[in-house]
Amino acid sequence: MRARPVKRHLRKRAMSRGVQTHAWMENALMHYVGLYVEWSAMTGVTEATQFNRRRALERLVQWCDARGLSQPEELTRAVLEAYQRHLYLYRKIDGQPLAIRSQRELLKPLTGWFKWLSRERYVAYNVAGELVLPKKPMALPKVVLSVGQVERLMAQPDVSEITGARDRAILEVLYSTGMRRMELAQLSVSDIELETRTVAIRCGKGRRDRFVPLGERACHWVERYLLEERANLMVRPDEWTLFLTDYGTPFELGNMSGLVRRYMRRAGIKEGSCHALRHACATHMLENGADVRFIQAMLGHAELTSTQIYTRVAIGKLREVHTATHPAKMQRDDAAASLLAAIEAEAQADAEQESES
Repeated sequence: MRARPVKRHLRKRAMSRGVQTHAWMENALMHYVGLYVEWSAMTGVTEATQFNRRRALERLVQWCDARGLSQPEELTRAVLEAYQRHLYLYRKIDGQPLAIRSQRELLKPLTGWFKWLSRERYVAYNVAGELVLPKKPMALPKVVLSVGQVERLMAQPDVSEITGARDRAILEVLYSTGMRRMELAQLSVSDIELETRTVAIRCGKGRRDRFVPLGERACHWVERYLLEERANLMVRPDEWTLFLTDYGTPFELGNMSGLVRRYMRRAGIKEGSCHALRHACATHMLENGADVRFIQAMLGHAELTSTQIYTRVAIGKLREVHTATHPAKMQRDDAAASLLAAIEAEAQADAEQESES
């Protein structure tokens, strides 16, 4: 199996950070930050998590440097609570406070850092263990697309153009599987099984692999892209990334979001990007009767680790539920009934079968 490339957005950020010369970066605390991030890498933590930990801890060091603090033992519980209050009162350039989620993401790495400092005997005990983190918000998604909006979105790519089938396939795969844009960007050709209509999502969030069903309509557009367009986009014969840009390179996350966002604006959808299709996939399947366990399995949520039944959902049953509940099914004939009406009828029939069983 070929090695996964380093994510470009993380590499660019790391490179840009490497040339910074801020005075606070000479603070002695940065030595312990570096050791902790290195230890995180050795224990198998993902690059994204390493970056987030370093970013959060660098922000703490910058705050500490301004107050003359440079040694781990100087960071008492009172100091950390003062820093927490600083984050709470902080205002961004636009005058808005940091979101509760952002405050939590900046404070959470402190608990892991101090646990490590305590274990390595750099501090007497873990003072961050007594820190009370902000409660994790359970906010609903800002954008929940209707089936009609999704169908209008799918009609936006001009499939007569050289990259039209590619763009349509990208939209269809996002909607059909609910995968993250990171997972889509790193898909390889071998990850797609058109015959069995499945996708292998490797090294997803938390480096967790999973198999998910790929809808019939998504399979159609992926197959068309592979047959008609991908070879024309390839620059290197050994490039196995599934979706390629106009320049024959793998998509970076920003470019992927920009592509989806442009089509959404054309479809009259004012907000949202790749993640809106992830929410739409889950919402529409739930509305059509899919069990939440299967939705969680498809989305690859970390909560699956809390119970064995979630992690052991068979791909056959998952594909069966996907076929019965996902709106994006191929129309098999030219009947006058709309796609949505056919889906609703199938969902109703499926619900009746379940009530009889």
